[in-house]
Formats: sequence, C-alpha cells, structure tokens
Amino acid sequence: MADPGHGHHPSARGRGRAEKHTSQLLCLLFWAGTVLQVTQGTGPELHACKESEYHYEYTTCDSTGSRWRVAVPHTPGLCTSLPDPVKGTECSFSCNAGEFLDMKDQSCKPCPKGCYSLGTGIRFDEWDELPHGFASLSDNVGLEDSATESTENCTSSTWVPRGDYIASNTDECTATLMYAVSLKQSGTVNFEYYHPDSSIIFEFFVELNQGNNVLYWRTTAFSVWSKVSNPVLVRNIAITGVAYTSECFPCKPGTYAAKQGSSFCQLCPANSYSNKGETSCHPCDSDKYSEKGSSSCKMRPACTDKDYFYTHTACDANGETQLMYKWAQPKICDEDMEGAVKLPASDVKTHCPPCNPGFFKTSNSTCEPCPYGTYSNGSDCTHCPAGTEPVLGYEYKWWNMMPANMETTVLSGINFEYKGLTGWEVAGDHIYTAIGVSDNDFMILTLVVPGFRPPQSVMADTENKEVARITFIFETICSVNCELYFMVGMTSRTNTPVETWKGSKGKQSYTYIIEENSTMSFTWAFQRTTLHDTGRKYTNDVAKIYSINITNVIDGVASYCLPCALEASDMGSSCTSCPAGYYINRNSGTCHPCPPNTVLKAHQPYGIQACMPCGPGTKSNKIHSLCYNDCTLARITPSRIFNYNFSALAATVSLAGAPSFTSKGRKYFHHFTLSLCGNQGKKMSVCTNNVTDLRISEGESGFSKSITAYICQSIIIPSEVTGYKTRVSSQPVSLADRLVGISTDMTLDGITSPAELFPPETLGIPDVIFFFRSNDVTQSCSSGRSATVRLRCNPLKIAPGSLSLPRTCSDGTCDGCNFHFLWESMAACPLCSDADYHTFVSSCVSGIQKSTYVWREPKICSGGISLPEQIVTLCKTIDFWLEMGISAGTCSAILLTVLTCYFWKKNQKLEYKYSKLVMNATLKDCDLPAADSCAIMEGEDVEDDLSFTSKKSFFGKIKSLTSKRTPDGFDSVPLKTSSGGPDMDM
Repeated sequence: MADPGHGHHPSARGRGRAEKHTSQLLCLLFWAGTVLQVTQGTGPELHACKESEYHYEYTTCDSTGSRWRVAVPHTPGLCTSLPDPVKGTECSFSCNAGEFLDMKDQSCKPCPKGCYSLGTGIRFDEWDELPHGFASLSDNVGLEDSATESTENCTSSTWVPRGDYIASNTDECTATLMYAVSLKQSGTVNFEYYHPDSSIIFEFFVELNQGNNVLYWRTTAFSVWSKVSNPVLVRNIAITGVAYTSECFPCKPGTYAAKQGSSFCQLCPANSYSNKGETSCHPCDSDKYSEKGSSSCKMRPACTDKDYFYTHTACDANGETQLMYKWAQPKICDEDMEGAVKLPASDVKTHCPPCNPGFFKTSNSTCEPCPYGTYSNGSDCTHCPAGTEPVLGYEYKWWNMMPANMETTVLSGINFEYKGLTGWEVAGDHIYTAIGVSDNDFMILTLVVPGFRPPQSVMADTENKEVARITFIFETICSVNCELYFMVGMTSRTNTPVETWKGSKGKQSYTYIIEENSTMSFTWAFQRTTLHDTGRKYTNDVAKIYSINITNVIDGVASYCLPCALEASDMGSSCTSCPAGYYINRNSGTCHPCPPNTVLKAHQPYGIQACMPCGPGTKSNKIHSLCYNDCTLARITPSRIFNYNFSALAATVSLAGAPSFTSKGRKYFHHFTLSLCGNQGKKMSVCTNNVTDLRISEGESGFSKSITAYICQSIIIPSEVTGYKTRVSSQPVSLADRLVGISTDMTLDGITSPAELFPPETLGIPDVIFFFRSNDVTQSCSSGRSATVRLRCNPLKIAPGSLSLPRTCSDGTCDGCNFHFLWESMAACPLCSDADYHTFVSSCVSGIQKSTYVWREPKICSGGISLPEQIVTLCKTIDFWLEMGISAGTCSAILLTVLTCYFWKKNQKLEYKYSKLVMNATLKDCDLPAADSCAIMEGEDVEDDLSFTSKKSFFGKIKSLTSKRTPDGFDSVPLKTSSGGPDMDM
C-alpha cells in the first residue's frame, strides 16, 4: 500500500498562431452574413435570436495578438439577427481565481455563491461519468496469443469513473486516459493519485505539439503472482494556464461555497449533506447520519457489539489503570433502538504495569525517559558502571498509552482520505487495530525515528551497511482476506512496502535491517477486507503487536549497559572506540586485534568469541568486517594440490530465465545479476524497481528502490511488450548478502547444492561451489534466502563462459528460498601444473635425441604453467654400440678359451696322479703305501708322463690323447713299479 500522491507537472506556454489578418476576417464575416441572408430569403422566416439561444466565443488570435468576439448560436439555423462581431480583449488577458470572464461586456466578475472558478484553469473533481474532453483508450500490447487459448479482449479495459475518482484497469491490457488542452500561458497540471500496487505500471507524461498539450495517464498490470491488482486512482485534476474561463463550476454534491468569488468548495461536515451548487449544508435528521462530504443521509442502525471497542486508560496519580469500552467513531448506530446493545461498563482498576525499558515512573505515575548514562528495566534509572556505556534504542512492550513518537490514524479505503480517527488502541500488553468507518479502511500506525548511531565503542558495519535493526512481534486474527503491511519510509521518498502478511498468522517475530542513517518512519497498515461498502461486519478481525524494539536510536533510551573500551585521560577513564577489527576485553576494557581470517561482530565486539572464523576458501578483509574470496582457491587432495584462479569471472554478469507468461499471456523474465568474487568483498550487483518512475534509467536509483548484493533478482518486462519507452524492472530481491564459503562438497553451513539439479560433470574434476546467504527474512523464507553458484570446468567455453539455471526449476529455485546456478567456463578449471602433461623421448638419430612435452587428454586445466620447451640432447648411435659389443664379445671368447685350456690341463695332471697311486697299490698286494700327497707339489714335474714328454702343438696333444684309448673304450695308461723298474704293461 502506498500513500496518496500529488502529481504536479508544469506545462509549456501556449503559442497562438495567426491564421488570417483582420481584413481577411472581416471579409469572411461579411461573406457569412451574405450567405445567411440568401438562405433566409429562400426558406421560412426566422425569429431574432434571444440571449439564451446563443453564446460568445473568441476567434483565433492573429499575429498582432488581436481577436474578435463573435456570437455563435447554440443550434445553427434556428434564429437570426445575431449581434455583430466586436473587437475582443487581448489574447494575454485572463481572470483571477474565483472569477470568470463575462463575455457580454468582456470583464472579469466574481463567481456567485455555490460555484467556484480557477480563473485561468479548469478542475475535474466529479467522476460520475467521463468528463467532456477526456478519452480512454486500450490495447493489448505484449499479450501473446500462444500463451493462452483466448487472449482477453482489451476493448473493455478502460479507465472507469467511480464518483469521486477515476480508476484504472486491473488486467494486463494497456489503458490510457487522455486529455487535450491548449494553453495560452505558462500553466500547471495538478492531480491526486493513489498507486497501491507495484504490479501495476503507472506513467504520466505530457506531449507538446504546436502549443497544444496532450496529457496521458497510462497503466498496465502484470499479475506475476496470479493475484488481482489494486487499481490506480486519479482525482482532482486541475489545469491552469488556459485562455479564460467564461463560466463558474457549481460545487459538487457534498460540498458548498458560502461566499462569492470562491476558488474551491468546502466539504460538508459529518451528519450533514448538500446537493449540487449549494451555498450551505443541511443537517441530517436525528435518526440519520452521514460522513464528511456526503450528498445524502443514511438511516442509523441499531448498535451491536461490533460498534464498540476496549482500551486501557493511562495510569492515574495512584498508579492504577482500568479496562474500559468506547463507541467506535464516528458513532453511526442508535443505542436507543429496540434490540440495540448498550456500552459495557468499565472493569475495576488495577495496578499499572511497569514503564517500558529505559523509562522511569514519576511521582504522578507517568513514564519519563532516563537521562543519558543511565539505564532502567522500567522502574528506576541506574547509572552505568565504570567501563560501560548505555546502549540506546526504543523498546516498547507495555501499552497503557501511545508513545510520544508514535501516531495512529485511519485511511479511507474508498476515497483514500485520512479520517483523523484512532486506528490502533492500547491494550496493556499489546496494541491492536481499532474499528474503522468501514472494514476496508486502512488502520495506520506510524513510528518516526530521527536517526541512528551505534554505541561509541562499536564501529559501524560499513561493509554490510547495517546501521540498526527493528524487530517486532505480531499476530493477526482474520476470518476473511485481511492484510497487514509493514512499510519503511525515508526523508527522500515515501513509504515503501517491505513485507505483507495475508490471513491469520500466529504470534511471530519479524526483523528488518536498517542500512541508511536518516530520519525514518515505520508504518503498519491493516485492512480487514478489500471489498467496498461492507460496513462494520468483520470488526473481530484484528492485528496485534506485542513488542517493538529498535536499536542504535540517536536519542533513544537504554535498558542495559555494555562494557566499552577505555581511554585514559586527565579526566579519568572514558569510553572510546577500538580500531576496526579489534574486540573489547570485558575485564580490562582494552582492545585486542582479531586473529587472521576472522570477522568481527560489529555490534557485539566483546571477547575473543566475537571474532568469527571465515568459511572455507575465504579470508577476512583488513578491518575484519567481512569474509571474501579473492578469486583464488587451493584444493588439497591426497594425490596433488589443485589451484584455481577465477579472476576472469570477477566481473558482474546477468542471466535471464526462460520467458514466463502471466495468466493473461503477458511475457516477463526472471532476471539475475551476479558478482562472484574479488573487489575486496564489495557487492557489485544492483537490481532496481522503476515501476513508479519509468524515466529513471538503470544505475540512477536515487529515487527508486534498489538492491545491492552479490546476487539479486528482479522481474523484467521488455519494452516491446509494454509499449513503454524503457523496460520495466520490478520486485528486486537480494539472494546473496554474505559469502559463507567455497567448497567442493554439496553442503556447507546448512546450504545444499543438489547435484541432480544439473547434468553430471564428465571430466572427473569436482565442481567448485560458492555458498551465499541473504539477510532478508520473509514470511515464506523464515531462515532467509540462500544461493549457490556451481563452477564447472569446461575447456570448450572460453571465459566468462555460460550461466544456466536448473532444468527442473526454470526460475532458479524449486522452493522460492534456495537458488542455484551453474557456471561453465574454462576459467573454472584448475591451473595447469607439471602433473597435467606427458614427456615423450625420441630415439637417437644422428647423435641427437629430443624430449617433447604434451598435455594429457582431455586437458582439464587452464592458465598456470606453460608447456616446457622441447629439449634436444647429444646421444650415441646404434653402429657405435654394435662395434663396441663385437669387440667386447671377441675378447671375452678368447679369455674363456684360454681359461678352459688351463683348467683342462690341471685336471689331466690330477688324473695322472690318481692312476699312479692305484698302480702302486696293486703291485704290493693291495698294501698301499702312505702317500705324501695326491697332487703334484709346487715345482714338481711329471717325470713319468710318457705320453707328453715331447712338445707338441695343441692339436697334436689332442691327437695323442685319442690314440691312447683302447678298443673297449678305456684309456691305456703306462705304470711304473714301486721300485722304479721299467714300465709294465697291464
């Protein structure tokens, strides 16, 4: 819901063009008179025109600024003898407000009673029908025939007059309200409008064409969430700068003008009425009633239990309060009628509850704020101990009277005027919505905060931009389609809805993060039903607020004190601020730096536990205000270390989902903006809402609602769909305010990136996943939103690669709270290392050998090291080694032959000795002598070896050996006797 607005647009000065000179005009009038006389001569005789049968008009101004006043019959051909043309007033002539130009004597005269005039302007405040000069057009720009079986016919989608205002269409056709006016001097256009729904695009603009102004009010609805949009309402259109006003406008019913020369009409007070053009209002009969500005009176109904409410009185001097009942205002029921209920009696008095925290109770039982440097729990003020400081804010949990910085009123749900009634009532431990004039009224509660300031010893969280926060506990009890709106407004713009709850909601808490330090207003608006003319049927449907807590208010009160950092001075110790990234030791009041890669809780910097460790893959900035990733990552596995560099993915990128269509066939897109890493953790993604002012281009978001985050989402309607000059960006939300960490696991800190949402990776390199959280806590996402960006190595997609959404969840989310993205790119591959290539060594050719390095296939790395250059070395060919082998083999063969001969000869000598011993033993009848040795001693010759007494060649020795073998195959060996006699043959 939005507050009623006022449009004020200056128009251009009208530029009159001379169509003919004065002489030409006189000739034309003479010719017209001649024709008229000829006609009269040939037809029936006509009577002379009476004053009531004609009116005066001015001719077009000529180049000298002159014009003529001519008489024009209301119905041509019914009368004759019109007054002659006379010279008119100067073209720049005009009357003041409250006056009209009497064309008879061409002078300004005051408007009579019961009428009003703007002088050089016109006003449209009655919308029983479309006023003369207005036109309503419609078309079906952007509606897709293929998106629905039968595209809705837009011929009936127009602006509809509804008495006090004119309402726009609420479907997805484009409806244009148009009015053409010619201004003769510099003027203005003023109108009141009510734009309650951001799902309706509303635009007002002026087109200038040869001094003629064409005013356009154009609307287009897009029901993305399949809900009925609330129409844009326009009323009280006033245009100044026209040539003249030749008549005054009568006051519309329900208004009056009691004196002459009125420039506007006053509303009739309650319980009175007036007809059109009245000079005063008439009181209603005693059994009837009327609201302010009524044109008639209604019968009073009998009072029921829906016509009164309960409240708690303020504490009296004795510290007592009581529950009492009051009639709902304005009182329209009659308690004296048969069957009417009476107002219940008040309850007995009870003791007042304590004051709200930070306040103390005075002697007359009123609550006053504690002075600075003290705190209270609602009873007495206590000075903060040495080494501590008060924590200022607002905390309201007892409701015996409305706080001074809160106000309540009722906004009419029919004509959107403030009724000046009480919209919320105090009820001891809660505050609840009172009874309005009708169940479709908005019950408004507003809290104004002048500004914010964190405690002196607490550094402002400049990175996350949290200045303060507001938390309230509420409940809604509804039997129909009630709605509770929470809106935030600043000095630079009007209230903007940040959250809406529909239907009954159990007791729950809601927190809103405040990111700008300025005077702010927080508004709660409750509407029981959107239906008109329901009266008071659903007064038991209420919204309740139990407590409201706002931190760091610049002129707030303290309910407790916190330890602070101490600074020694001549005046003693006083609180001071620790440097950025330092926490406070509660015991000593000294500042200590946070350990590396930790982030400090900016609003609770007490103790080492205030330094929270950063998530995996992240590190803290210099002031320990946030954890970020510098676009690098090292992943350690048992086999190797993978290093990543995502610098090529640091720039802001955008992604639009597949086209979606509303229920009526209008095309729109879910548009995402991502900033992954780098920039020292500063968020770079911006999503803007330009529905309320399409003239604001992207990036110029000073007057429109914008979101800055790591990842944000908005709904985009292309310009070719809406027919507007620019595309429409609506409903921006933050999906990622904080980087939780980076991992190859699917789950981190309760956030999961299901692998089944995307096609499985095929290269064997696990995806690197960025995990984010959002600060926004909504009705449907009680734990806040989260987002994951899955980086996948794809050597075929050069940086920045491509972004995609899950196939099964085309809007990026399957539950509305957790969003998932897949980013495929070469830049997501690990950096190349020496483990990513092979070494091939060639054969030795002509004394040269080459070592070549080749990437392993498939190549799953990017950047990093380059392939080493080819290495060329000297080597020996195969012919050289063959010659060396033959020479070595020959030498080895000769050596083996010599050794064989040597050992063979040794063996023959041993065999001879053995034979000799055997022969001596036989000659002495087997009495063997004791041999000194079986071997030939060193230096001993084989003197009895007859077979080898003569020197022979090697082949000769072999021949002799074979000749001594007997025919039976045994060797024949000559033996000596033991006495050394001659040899004997055996």
